[in-house]
Amino acid sequence: EVLFLVDEVEKRSPEILTEHENKIKNKVSELLGDKKIDDTILATEMVAFADKICVDEETVRLRSHILNTKNVLEKESDSVGRKLDFIAQEMNREANTILSKANDIEIANHAINLKTEIEKIREQIQNIE
Repeated sequence: EVLFLVDEVEKRSPEILTEHENKIKNKVSELLGDKKIDDTILATEMVAFADKICVDEETVRLRSHILNTKNVLEKESDSVGRKLDFIAQEMNREANTILSKANDIEIANHAINLKTEIEKIREQIQNIE
């Protein structure tokens, strides 16, 4: 479920940029009428917006934490509970960051669901050791 939610966040992210660009163009058209927006200004605005909402690093780290969890479960026997608890904390931090950057209800909902699933994982980890 966690990987599915990460996939959904990654799939939705580029769509937000396209939607934002269209909103800017429409708003400028309303304000300027037939005058054309300077492409440099539009590009600058899009870069700033993309930088503000970009969650690529967070999803990459989440995937890494998921893989690390799998490796710990399959290959380690010492202090597994502690390691998994630490990894779950890190996963929760990434989900929090995604949620704080969410400028879109769909991504916000996915991030909330991520946090819920991670909390379920943390509850299960408490039963280890």
